[in-house]
Amino acid sequence: MTEVLVLYYSRHGATAEVARHVVRGIESVAGVTARLRTVPPVSPTTEATEPAVPESGPPYATHDDLTGCDGLALGSPTRFGNMAAPLKHFLDGTSALWLNGALDRKPAAVFSSTSSMHGGQESTLLTMMVPLLHHGMYLVGLPFTAPALNRTRTGGSPYGATHLAVQGASQPKLSDDERELAQLLGRRLAELAVAAGAVRRG
Repeated sequence: MTEVLVLYYSRHGATAEVARHVVRGIESVAGVTARLRTVPPVSPTTEATEPAVPESGPPYATHDDLTGCDGLALGSPTRFGNMAAPLKHFLDGTSALWLNGALDRKPAAVFSSTSSMHGGQESTLLTMMVPLLHHGMYLVGLPFTAPALNRTRTGGSPYGATHLAVQGASQPKLSDDERELAQLLGRRLAELAVAAGAVRRG
């Protein structure tokens, strides 16, 4: 069985909603399952302020999740055009995996959410791509052959799936195009994970 790790940080639930649709796309491919994981917030203090296990939602990711996956979907809200600090903090701690090539030749995709159309959603995707390239991963994007990418007036980018969140909304709600693109990204990632896994196993 091929397993794709969907790893994200979500503050208000919008990025988590994109993640759920990426999972649907992944699991639409026969023989592929998704493992959903998140990362804890970071604290400005030197003391831990969060429990080791989250009270709700997916478990926190470990390095074993990365080592054992056949592909990775990485998601973050936009923070001044960058990935959020909790996700970067987790990635900054993966030097040992980089040294032993644990993610080399595995496919990866990125997704994001922002509260304004020009809030830096595409640059956020690019900031997440950089460490994945250092790890030797293949990057999967969205093609303009996808009708939703040409017609969307909300989220969506050739670099990955995005969501334009409505400020003040009590529950995140993706547009039809955003859902379609997130699921397409998951499906493309899963298909490449199957193919890349076969190559790695020789």
